[in-house]
Amino acid sequence: MSEHRSVLEAALRALREDDAATLAVVVDTEGSTYARAGALALFGAGSGQAGWLSGGCLEPAIERLAAESAADGRLRWMEIDTREDEDLLSGSALGCRGRLRLALLPLRGLPDAQAPLAAWQRGRAPLALSLGGDGAVAFSAGGERRDWRLPTEVAEWATAGGAWTLRIEAPPEILVLGAGPETPLLLPLLRQTGWRTTLAERRERWRAQARFADRHLDAGPAAALGMEAAFDAVLVMHHNFELDREALDALAGSAIAFVGLLGPARRREDLFRVLPAACREALSTRLRSPVGLRLGGQGPQAIALSIAAQLQAWRHGDGGG
Repeated sequence: MSEHRSVLEAALRALREDDAATLAVVVDTEGSTYARAGALALFGAGSGQAGWLSGGCLEPAIERLAAESAADGRLRWMEIDTREDEDLLSGSALGCRGRLRLALLPLRGLPDAQAPLAAWQRGRAPLALSLGGDGAVAFSAGGERRDWRLPTEVAEWATAGGAWTLRIEAPPEILVLGAGPETPLLLPLLRQTGWRTTLAERRERWRAQARFADRHLDAGPAAALGMEAAFDAVLVMHHNFELDREALDALAGSAIAFVGLLGPARRREDLFRVLPAACREALSTRLRSPVGLRLGGQGPQAIALSIAAQLQAWRHGDGGG
C-alpha cells in the first residue's frame, strides 16, 4: 500500500522523539471499506496523523481511542460496523456498508521497535507484524525481531487465542538516471506513493535536484546499476542523447523489468539506430517509450504526473500502458 512508507517513517520519528503516538493496524475487514487488512495509520500527540483508514469520517473516533491507548499503554481493539441501514442513514451518515476491525498499538509500549522498522525502511526486507488477542506483539524485518506483551482487554471478536500476521513488503526501488525540469514534482510524488528514489546525476547544473531524492549518486549509469540496491524500475531522462545512449547500453545487461525512456518515439528510434542489435533486443520487451500515460497536458508537471501514473499502474499489476 502506498501509505505504508509515510506511516512507518512517521512511527520511527515518533519512537525516536518519544512521542505519545499510537499505531492503528487494520486486521480484518468485511464489505465496503476504504482500507483493507494491513492498512496502517499513526495518531500522535506531537506528530499528528499519518495515513488514512477512511475518507476522513472514521478518524475522529479512532483518534480518541488511540489517545487512550497512548495514555495508559494498553493495546485496544476497535470495531466499526456500518453494514446496517440505520448506519447508512443516521448518526454520522458515513454512507459505507462495511466492517473495520483495528488493533491500536501504543508505541511507548514497544521499546526498541526502531530496529525492525529501520531495517524495513532501508529496503529489500519485508516487515512482519504479529498481533495476538492476548496482547502479544512482534515486529520483524531484515534479521531484526522484537517481541512484547501489552496489557489488553480482549474484545469479543479478538479472542485470547486469535492471532494475525501481516506482511508489509519492502518499498519498491527506482533509479532515475538524469535530472531535469520534471524532477521537482516527479521524485516527491514517487516518494509519496511509496517508492524509494535514487537519483544518479553527475552534471553540476542538475546536482541540486538531489534534494528531492532519498539518495544521490554522483555516478554514471553503469556505476549506478552496480550499487548495492536492487532496482525495480529505472527512468532514463537526461535530456541528452549521448547520456541516454550510455544509459540504455548499460541497462541492456540488467534484468530490471521496467525501463522508462523520456522523449518522443522518434528519439527512441534514433537511439536504437546507434545501439548494437543485442542491446535493442534485450530492451525491446522492457522499454516504455515514450514513458508515461497519455493524460493530456504539456510541460514538465504534466510529464511528471504521467510517469508517476504509469509506474503506479505497473506496480499494481495492469502492465502500465
